[in-house]
Amino acid sequence: MKPICILALMLVLAPLDGFAGTLPAKPNIIVVMPDDLHYGDYGCLGNPVLQTPSVDAFMKQSLLFTQFHVSPTCSPCRAALMSGRHEFKNGVTHTILERERMSLDTTTMPQMLKTAGYKTGIFGKWHLGDEEAYRPESRGFDEVYIHGAGGIGQTFPGSCGDAPDNTNIDPTLWHNGTFVKTKGYCTDLFFDQSIKWMDAKREAKQSFFAYVSLNAAHGPHVVPDEYCKNYVGKPNISEGLAKYLGMVENIDTNFGKMLAKLKEWDIEENTLVIYIGTDNGGGISRSLFNAGLNGGKNSVTQGGTLSPTFFRWPAGGIPAGMTCNALSAHLDLFPTLAEITGATMTEKMQEQAEGRSLLPLLKDPSADWADRTLVHHTGRWKNGGVADAKYSKAAIQNSRFSLVENKSLYDLKADPGETTNVIEDHPEVVTQLRAAYDKWWNDVQPLLVNEDVTPPTINPFQELYYQQFGGSPSESDLARMAGRSSKAAPAKSSANEERAERRRKAKAAAKIGN
Repeated sequence: MKPICILALMLVLAPLDGFAGTLPAKPNIIVVMPDDLHYGDYGCLGNPVLQTPSVDAFMKQSLLFTQFHVSPTCSPCRAALMSGRHEFKNGVTHTILERERMSLDTTTMPQMLKTAGYKTGIFGKWHLGDEEAYRPESRGFDEVYIHGAGGIGQTFPGSCGDAPDNTNIDPTLWHNGTFVKTKGYCTDLFFDQSIKWMDAKREAKQSFFAYVSLNAAHGPHVVPDEYCKNYVGKPNISEGLAKYLGMVENIDTNFGKMLAKLKEWDIEENTLVIYIGTDNGGGISRSLFNAGLNGGKNSVTQGGTLSPTFFRWPAGGIPAGMTCNALSAHLDLFPTLAEITGATMTEKMQEQAEGRSLLPLLKDPSADWADRTLVHHTGRWKNGGVADAKYSKAAIQNSRFSLVENKSLYDLKADPGETTNVIEDHPEVVTQLRAAYDKWWNDVQPLLVNEDVTPPTINPFQELYYQQFGGSPSESDLARMAGRSSKAAPAKSSANEERAERRRKAKAAAKIGN
């Protein structure tokens, strides 16, 4: 699963001819990605209840990829997006237990873009490691405004976690190396900070990459009442679902606000805006509308991995109001942005990235696009259980067929809802997909670097919080930590040595893009 054409990724990628002649000057780049939505959680994609006027209007201005795949869960998706390679090859096989940490050997998207002169910022959710060496400020981001763990308020003693007692309203956030206690609702705050930062870069005439990776609509579904008033009391909508829908509507409102700012600043023409509809399949909203798909978050059927993804770049000639049905994925953004920006692709980066540049499809949505295979795997096996996890919650697909858990074959063209197993009808397809999957599984084994990690005694994010504000973890937290880990915590001196080594590695890794 490594179809990159090396000729398309020379050490220094020159802008390509195409679109209307030569590509324009480096665009500003914005990637917006909500959390835990379902494919159909947009009015323009058929949802009968949700009000998403900003995304609906954006669809008419952009190119929609209808067969764009992400990973089945949070950290894996982000690891693949940031690196251009499957999450397992970054060591990310879970969302907790230190298995969410993106390998320090991985070159990240912001590190790559910094070689092309970009300033880089993240606003929202990182979820690829909370210890110093793994945090975004050590992985290529200049501006960092995030929460910890996979959701605001989510904590795991010793493992990844957020600031103590955090919540979506008035959250404590990590901003450029220190905690700040904020006032407001999380999604409003993340968009507002991104807009403020982008405005400063615009004033400085500095090309920027803004990664607006939202916490919403991940649970817990805590949202101000005014944001869900359009849904409370409606037929078949529970209180919890109303809050979720309100969180999605608020995302849409903020997205529209951001787009309006680009227009006001007169930079929308040469700003590439990529809206990834979700980081993985959804959950609570599927009872309302499932877009005809099977499965959701944590599943490897299409409902767990399909994400509607929109690209708008007027100066780059991306056609508006059109769709592209080519089999594509989050893996493809790394090489796509490298090609568009002329970033320096070192030999290491070329070997790492296994996605394809989408530039030919952004130019012509019906361009020739060779078939490919994509692997989906939920991971999340128990610690030490990788040997038994090969086919569990795993799938490999091409543009027509998907082989799920090595026992069910679905014809996605005839049966996009994956209701009928046709494995007996296509033995040659099964043979090909099994062989490709076996090779992939063998290739990832040496890269599963987080499978035997001793957890820190105290959650790293919480430890920083206590250092800044005082206090300490409760005895019950420490007891849960002791019960969770079968290994003794390292001695204090050993822990300090580990931290020093991680700092050294982080600084070395950060130099790639500086």
